[in-house]
Amino acid sequence: MDLSIAAMNTAIIARLDPVKLRENAYFALRDAFTRGAFAPGDTLSLRTLAEQLGVSMTPVREAVRRLVAEGALVDTPSRTLMVPAFDARRAADLLAARLALEHLVLDQAIDRITPPDIDTLAAILAGAKDGPGHQPDLVANHDFHFALYRFSGSEVLLPVIEALWLQYGAYLNLIINRPQAGLIAEHAHHHEILAALRAGDRAAAHTALEADITRSFRFLIPEG
Repeated sequence: MDLSIAAMNTAIIARLDPVKLRENAYFALRDAFTRGAFAPGDTLSLRTLAEQLGVSMTPVREAVRRLVAEGALVDTPSRTLMVPAFDARRAADLLAARLALEHLVLDQAIDRITPPDIDTLAAILAGAKDGPGHQPDLVANHDFHFALYRFSGSEVLLPVIEALWLQYGAYLNLIINRPQAGLIAEHAHHHEILAALRAGDRAAAHTALEADITRSFRFLIPEG
């Protein structure tokens, strides 16, 4: 099935403060990609992105260059910027990489996490929207995972996991725009992770994390 979407995207991106424009442009676009603002096959315009961010094209051009290097965008021979088209093999590779690294960083987080840290995670879930009738709460999903992973203190694993989420973001767009997405209790496995952390149950935390990651990929990769 061809899941690519070749259309000019007009996703909402926060305008930038004029200070540190180059870094801010990159982080704003990276955040948009990570949270599924763009779909596989979308074509992007430097001018449109600059207008949305409220900056000149120079910082956007540099930000885009970094995103191309990180695999979130492709600079085609025609000089068109495109989000990579859907590819089942690539999705399977992303799944395998996320499982391996996120299990590893979870293990490190469990070794260091404190009761106040767990309360921080609970507060994120307390403010999240969930259940039938709600679109997936991508902000809370991202905030929960990376708040948890930061408790690991790993300066090596976190940037690598962020890069994986950056590439996964376009596939996330495909998931959240399917009718079934609104029927899922998105944070059910997050609550299971939280309960396991409170109980000091390492195995249960890993089981819940794996269920959370693999559930989303089932929308993309046919079983078998």
